[in-house]
Amino acid sequence: MTRDEVRRRGWTGIDVLLVTGDAYVDHPSFGAAVIGRALEAAGYRVGVLAQPDWRGPEDFRRMGKPRLFVGVTAGAVDSMISNRTAANKPRRRDAYSPGGLGGRRPDRATIVYTNRAKQAFGSVPVVIGGLEASLRRLAHYDFWQDRVRRSILLDSKADLLIYGMGEATVVEVAQRLARESHVHALRGIPGTCYVDREHPRIADALMLPSYSAVCDSKDVFAEAHRMWREGLAEGSRTMIQPHGRGFVVHMPPRVPATPAELDAVYDLPFTRRSHPAYDEAGGVPALETVRWSITSHRGCFGDCSFCAIAAHQGPAVESRSAESVVREAAEIASMPDFGGTITDVGGPTANMYAMGCRRKRRACVGRWCLYPDVCTSLRADHRPYIALLEKVAQVPGVQHVFVSTGVRHDLVLADPNSGFLERLCADHVSGRLKAAPEHVGAAVLQRMRKPPHETFREFVRRYREANRALGAAQHLVTYFISAHPGADLAEAVRLAEAVRDEGYTSEQVQDFTPSPGTDATCMYYTGIDPATGERVQSAHTDRERKLQHALLQYKDPAQAELVREALREAGRTDLIGRGPRCLVPPAEKGKTSAKKSPADGKRRRRGRK
Repeated sequence: MTRDEVRRRGWTGIDVLLVTGDAYVDHPSFGAAVIGRALEAAGYRVGVLAQPDWRGPEDFRRMGKPRLFVGVTAGAVDSMISNRTAANKPRRRDAYSPGGLGGRRPDRATIVYTNRAKQAFGSVPVVIGGLEASLRRLAHYDFWQDRVRRSILLDSKADLLIYGMGEATVVEVAQRLARESHVHALRGIPGTCYVDREHPRIADALMLPSYSAVCDSKDVFAEAHRMWREGLAEGSRTMIQPHGRGFVVHMPPRVPATPAELDAVYDLPFTRRSHPAYDEAGGVPALETVRWSITSHRGCFGDCSFCAIAAHQGPAVESRSAESVVREAAEIASMPDFGGTITDVGGPTANMYAMGCRRKRRACVGRWCLYPDVCTSLRADHRPYIALLEKVAQVPGVQHVFVSTGVRHDLVLADPNSGFLERLCADHVSGRLKAAPEHVGAAVLQRMRKPPHETFREFVRRYREANRALGAAQHLVTYFISAHPGADLAEAVRLAEAVRDEGYTSEQVQDFTPSPGTDATCMYYTGIDPATGERVQSAHTDRERKLQHALLQYKDPAQAELVREALREAGRTDLIGRGPRCLVPPAEKGKTSAKKSPADGKRRRRGRK
């Protein structure tokens, strides 16, 4: 990370400079570490510039000029989401920064870092990647500016964009630039995008509506989004989107990694520690939540409309071999400060390990794997995952193996014969299991691409039954989203009543934030479901969003006045009172008449062209 560290390694310089908006943590859950280790294993000298001073180019020259290229990522989270709340207020905390302090990365970090790298190193190629770049690779709606922005390739002036999980791609980039330094050598790599100033002559390419066309028409924006998602699912065609006088060329995604290829990544020598430079600040909080966890697989075939995982990691689940996972568990168990507990063995969705389609490796066009029901071609078998957890539990020094990432409840019900839920509750729940029904209203769940609420009710019944049989008092942590497209105040009240009646926790409530690249964001901006063409209502004003959020936290006294306001507006004053079915008590006399409602104030309308 410093020139002195470069000298201590005996290097005369570095081949690749990786710039990241996160603190540097050498753990396989952190993208910059994975990319750096993959390049190192391929024989390249790598410098990591973590959270540099972006106000000028000087800090970017800290380790000298890289021989091959500069790689830029905003970090594990989109910098706008990391820096700002759904109400567009600055966040004070950042789990990916030393000591958890906010303000260590700029807004739109990929663009800022790339511009500084260009200033610092002139003609050295700059390659961007990570979640922020991946989801902004084509024209996209930007929630914070309330407008359509062009591809981040043009705004950053980067030479290449790597989307998805980029270890193999970044090594190919380094190899090509080592043979031929010109950026034209980078064209044609799967899993990348680049800008061509001339009209590309690519056979069978899919021409998407232009940037100007999606700016001018929300109908065209929705159609472009549908075409892009179907193009990703089909997986073999290059896509092209005109941007002014240039063209963004979107190469097909890489073929999903085999278990052996994935094993090679996770077998790299990660120290599972943050850089010593952060010790005085107390380390990096994000590490502590994953330090003793193991990634067993990547990707997600759930394809929830609000989630960016399928657009970034891909809809195909890539699983490691059990032998590789056990090797990692043994390495963890040998560390002097390991306490005996593997906190998680999982992926984006824990119980998708070793699952997939019986017929093909890519997603289907026009059919979801889990919506409206579990596809009959899906191999919904939990036995490999159960066997994996048992093998990890048998590693000497490992006392407990827990599953901390959420489980997909409809998958559990689709596999009634493996005994998965009973085994999970008996040995691998730390007292709290996470599940995400997200909502209860049929219209909202349809827009989310989630199963009917009756499916979740059945899962809850079986979970509680399994724990009763064990004599265990284990809780279910339920995740909900407020103000999702398709949800109005009536739906929010319905959800609050379900929380009241069915014994769910409502602490884990997330305000819907329209992040680029998702179906739900397309619905929010255009008012159109891109999959069906149907019109969709969304909560656009700050007031609407606050009222829906308050209803889901009706037990919090601080939300009481907002809850009363929401219930009055929804015509449900029957829920204001002191009866057993009431959500909130009446206001105390003399305390609200002269007060301005907390939901008043800024009532900015979003969703303009």
